[in-house]
Amino acid sequence: MEENFRDSIGTITEDGKRNFIFPKKPSGRYYNYRKYVSYFLLIFLIAAPFVKINGHQFLLFNVLDRRFNIFGLPFWPQDFHLMVVSMIIGVIFIALFTVAYGRIFCGWMCPQTIFLEMVFRRIEYWIDGDRGAQMRLAKAPWTGKKIRKRVLKWLIFFIISFFIANVFLAYLIGSDQLLSYITDGPMAHLSTMIPLLIFTAVFYFIFAWFREQVCIIACPYGRLQGVLLDNKSIVVAYDHKRGEGDNGRKKFRKNEDREALGHGDCIDCFQCVNVCPTGIDIRNGTQLECVNCTACIDECDHIMESIDKPKGLIRYASEDEITKKNKFKFTSRMKGYTAVLVVLIGILIGMLFMRNEVEANILRLPGQLYERKENNIISNVYTYKLVNKTTKDIENVSFELMSHNGEIKMVSQDEFTVSAEEMAEGTLFIEINASALNGDKDKLKIGVYSGDKLIETTVTQFLAPRSYN
Repeated sequence: MEENFRDSIGTITEDGKRNFIFPKKPSGRYYNYRKYVSYFLLIFLIAAPFVKINGHQFLLFNVLDRRFNIFGLPFWPQDFHLMVVSMIIGVIFIALFTVAYGRIFCGWMCPQTIFLEMVFRRIEYWIDGDRGAQMRLAKAPWTGKKIRKRVLKWLIFFIISFFIANVFLAYLIGSDQLLSYITDGPMAHLSTMIPLLIFTAVFYFIFAWFREQVCIIACPYGRLQGVLLDNKSIVVAYDHKRGEGDNGRKKFRKNEDREALGHGDCIDCFQCVNVCPTGIDIRNGTQLECVNCTACIDECDHIMESIDKPKGLIRYASEDEITKKNKFKFTSRMKGYTAVLVVLIGILIGMLFMRNEVEANILRLPGQLYERKENNIISNVYTYKLVNKTTKDIENVSFELMSHNGEIKMVSQDEFTVSAEEMAEGTLFIEINASALNGDKDKLKIGVYSGDKLIETTVTQFLAPRSYN
C-alpha cells in the first residue's frame, strides 16, 4: 500500500495562506474530565489574586515594585535565588512529565488551551453552531443574520478578553489596587488603562484569530517534544497495527467481514480529523501540533461503539506498546530526571527553612575614604538597608559590632522600627581604634538586634591607613 506523509502544516494552505480550523464540538468521557480540570483551574486563576491569607494576596507578581507573594507568603528581590531554583524545578518537572506522558500539559492544564477550548470555542458553538454550521457561515455572504452573529460573538470575545486582562493586572499590581482603580474610573488612571487595552487587544487577537497557531508556531514547548519524547513515552496514539490490518483501512460496510478481507478497524471516517482543534490527522503519528487534548480518542471510541468494535483504536499509549506490546516502564532517563528533581526540591525546602526573615546589608558609602579622629580612632561611613520580610513590625532595631571593639553611631536615632513588609534605610558611622585593626581592610561582623534579641548578622569591610598594618 502506498503511504503518503504530509510535508506541510495543516493550518497553512498550499498557496501559503491561513487555513482556518473548524473543529467539531467534542464530547465524551475524556472531554468531561477535561471540563472538570479546566473549570477548577479557571476558578483558581480568577480567584487567586483576590484571596487573602493573613492580609496577603495569595499570588502576586508585582515586578515594578518588586513585591511577590507565593501562596500568601511574601518574597523580596533578595529571595530571587529561591525563584531561580523554583523555575528550574518547574522545567525539570515538565521535562519529566513530557518524557513520561507527552504533551499532556498542553491539552489539560495550559491556560491557552483552557481559555480557547473551554471558554471561547464553547461560546462560538453556542452562537455559530457546530463544525458544519460554522463552515457554511464563514462562506456565506454578509447578510443581516451573519452580521448579528459576528457582532455578538466579537463583542462577547472582547468583554471576556478585557476581563482576562484585568485578572492578569490584579496579579501584577495587586487586587486592592485594581479595585481602587475601577472605583476611581478609567480617566483617573489613563497610564494603566492604555496598557490594559493593549493587553485586551492581544488576548482578543489570540483567542479570536490566532488561536491554535500559538501552540504550533509561537509556543516553544511543542519543539521540545522532538527532544524529550521517545518510543516509550505515553502519548495520544493511533494503533496502526489494529487500524490498518494487512490491507489498510477501508470505509465501513454492513455485514462485511473486514478481518477476512485483511482490513483494519479504522473505517476512514475522518471524525478524528474533524474534531482535532489543530487540524491534524492523528493517524500520521505523533506530531508537534498534537496537544494531547484527547478529542480524537472520544470521537473514535464513539465510532467504534457504533460499529460494534472495541474502543481504544486511538488511546493513550506508547509506540512500543502498540508495536511490541510492551507496557509502560519507568526508564533510566525518567529515573535520572526524578533524581535531579528530588535533589532540587530538597535544596529548595532547605533554602526555605534557612530563609532569613530579616535581610540586612551594610555597605561603605561609595567614593568615601576613612577619616582619622582623635585618640587614634578610624571612622568609616556606611549606608544600611534592612528588609523586614515578615508580617509584623520589628521594633527597637539597633546595630552592634560583634567582631571588633568599636562603636556604631547612627546618623538619626539609635533605635528605629521597620514596618511589616517594608524596608528601612539610612546612614551610620563605625569608629574603631586603629590598634584593634589587623590591616587596611578588615572584615567586620555586625549584629542586628530587636531589643536584646539578635535577629540577623551581616558582614562589611572597614578601611584603615596602610601604616596601621
